[in-house]
This record gives sequence, C-alpha cells and structure tokens, in this order.
Amino acid sequence: MEPVNNKLAAALCGSAALALALTGCGGDDEDDGKAQAWAKKVCDQVQPQVKKIQGANTAISEAAAKDSSSAAVQKADSEAFGQLSDAYKSLGSAVSGAGEPPVDDGAKLRKDAVKELSDISASYAGLKVKVDKLDTKDQAKFADGLREVAKELETLGRSGDAALNKLESGDLRTAMSKEPGCSKTGVDKSGPSNA
Repeated sequence: MEPVNNKLAAALCGSAALALALTGCGGDDEDDGKAQAWAKKVCDQVQPQVKKIQGANTAISEAAAKDSSSAAVQKADSEAFGQLSDAYKSLGSAVSGAGEPPVDDGAKLRKDAVKELSDISASYAGLKVKVDKLDTKDQAKFADGLREVAKELETLGRSGDAALNKLESGDLRTAMSKEPGCSKTGVDKSGPSNA
C-alpha cells in the first residue's frame, strides 16, 4: 500500500507546480501601474490557495508514510483531492475576477488561464469521486485502483500549463513578483524530481 500512495504523493507534487506558475519569478522591468493593480487583485488570493495545495500534498504524503489502513488512505486522499479541486477553482475565480490583464491579448490570456484552472479543478473533483468509489475491503483491488488514480494524477501534473505560463510573463511577471501573495519567498516549490 505504502509505495502506491508514495507514487500518488509524488505525482501530486508535480501537479502543484501548476498553481505555483502563478507565483512571481522576479524581474526588474518598469511597470506602468495597471499591471501592478491587476497583479494585486490576483496575488492577494493566490497564497491561501497555494497553502491549501501544499496542505493536500502533505496529507497524502503523511498517509503514505504511516502504516495506514486502506480506509484511512482513502479518506486522506479523498479530502486532499477535494481541497485541490477547491483551490484551483478559487485560483480560476481570482484570475477571472481580476478582469482583463493590461497586456497584449489580455482577454485571451485571462480566458485561457481561467479555463485551464477550471479544468484542473474538475480533474481533481473527478479523482476524488474515483478514490471514494475504491473498494477498501479488498487490499489488492484498492492498490490497483490507487495505481490508476496515480497514473491520472501524473498526467494531470504534466498537463499543459501554457496558459498560466503566458499569463505570468512580461509585465505581468514583473508586477506579480512584487506582490507578497505571489512572491516566491516562503513558497515551497520543492518536490520529487521524478514527478
């Protein structure tokens, strides 16, 4: 059981990088103020969601580290996927609510990023449903089911984050890096390198 849930935790670390794509990566370009105002609207809501994502990751890792029963692993994973779904939905709402970013193709960037975050949220909600349906009374079946969930999670972790990367570029990148909620300071970006 433990190796399967460890795989789940590793895959989760990879997918958490999508949320962290919204965190600033520094830059020295001058800002006209509009991008900064837009970034503040988004970044004020990012940090709590990143903490939720990290908390979900920790919960899955802890369930993997302990000699937990199938039922305990199922409960931990289900709650974590629910938190992840909520966090990505909130990130999508933050980007949507901030309005059109003041850059070329701002409307498209916003629309694409919101769609991407909504799709990720829906994917985690789907994984929660799958975990909830696993048979915890049959350890072999449960382990097989977890393996399937881990595969989907790995795919989700590698899924296109192009829209988020485009959103967090140029003037927006500089503006977002100046906002405490999006600054990389204090945000744990570590995770298994094979995720």
